Order: sequence, then C-alpha cells, then structure tokens
Amino acid sequence: MKRGAIGRWALAFVPLGLSGCAGKLSILDPAGPAARSTALLWWVMFAGSLAIMALVLGLVAFAFLRPGWGRDIAPRRWLVWGGLAFPGVVLSSLLVFALATGERLLAHPGEPGLVRVEARPHQWYWEFRYPGVDGATTNSLHLPAGRPVDVAVIGTDVIHSFWVPRLGGKIDAIPGHVNVIRLSADRPGTYGGVCAEFCGTGHANMAFTVIAHPPETYAPALAEALEPLSAVRETAP
Repeated sequence: MKRGAIGRWALAFVPLGLSGCAGKLSILDPAGPAARSTALLWWVMFAGSLAIMALVLGLVAFAFLRPGWGRDIAPRRWLVWGGLAFPGVVLSSLLVFALATGERLLAHPGEPGLVRVEARPHQWYWEFRYPGVDGATTNSLHLPAGRPVDVAVIGTDVIHSFWVPRLGGKIDAIPGHVNVIRLSADRPGTYGGVCAEFCGTGHANMAFTVIAHPPETYAPALAEALEPLSAVRETAP
C-alpha cells in the first residue's frame, strides 16, 4: 500500500476515535467542578505522556537520520538524561498535580449548603434514599443544581461502582462499607450514571439517571418522585 493511501486510511479513522470523547458518559464534557478537575487531570497527563513520547520518537528519528550522531555522546549521558532525568521530572510533576487534584475531589463535611444522599446498589438496580425524607427513588438520583452533594455509597450484595462521568469521579460500593463521593452540577439537567464494576449477568443494564433541579424546585420535585421503600423493592428490575 502506498504511503498516501495509508495516510488517507489513518485520517478516515480519526473521527471514529474522537467519537468516544463525546456523549452523556464523557469525562471530557464536564458539567460540575469535580468533573472539571478530573478532565483537567486527564489533559495534563495526556500532555505529559506526549512529552515523553516526543522525546523517544525524536531520539529514534535522530538515530535513523544521523547514524553516527549517538557515538558523540557517552552512553551514560543517554541513560541519565534521556532515560531517567527527563521522564523523572515529567512523572514527578504529574504525580504532584494528581495528588493536589485528588485532594480537591474529596468530600469535606460541614460545608454550607451541603446535601447528603444515600446510594444503595443491588443486582441490578440503584436505590437512592434522602435522609430526613421517607421513601426512595429507583435508578434516578435527584439533586439540587449549584450545591455540593455528598453521595454515601453503601455496599450491599456484591462489589459495584458508582460513576457519573460528567459530574464527578467514581467510587466502589463494597459490601459492609460506606464510601462517600462529592458531586455538584453547575446547572439543571439530566446526566447519565452507570455501575462501572462488573457485578453479574445484569451489569450492562445497571445504569441510572441523575436529575439536577433548580434549587427552588428541588424539594417538590423530589417529593413527587419518591416511592415507598416497599414499592421500590417490588418494582426493581
């Protein structure tokens, strides 16, 4: 195959690859502060990996274009500067940035306007409870837009994973444990969520919806969506 034909084929597959960066489960389309931090971390790590790859490809290109060029530099220098120093600086910077970003994603109780919700996964549906309110919702999480929401993910039967890509990171639901994750939606809307841990034959269908309401209509909207706990269990998939 000619070089030009290979290039055309490669360009034809670019839109297909980029299509994975969009959609209701895309981390690159954030709709809240936690998700923006996650997306920024992705881009920074992507840039760091490109820098290391550029160095490696540049050295390979020099080796092919100027075969005698490498003999002018002692092998130890190649090893220290190209193999240790440069990757070490890049990776250390990425580590510091990742730790700082991760600290901002942690839930911090006591913040003003904080809302707390309980997420209880089952094979294979999600049950959401709202402390201080009777009832629950199935496969739909209701929260007020513009306010921090701590979701207490309570492990039940097997290991599941709670993930709303456009609003925050993901966290495992481990039987006998309670893990808390912070979500916040910038604006009212509907966002997709999934179980991100294989949990049995119904795992592929274990999705849920997050509905962010305007703060002034959150309480009545939640009251309308609530079901008695007995009805939740009877109607669950």
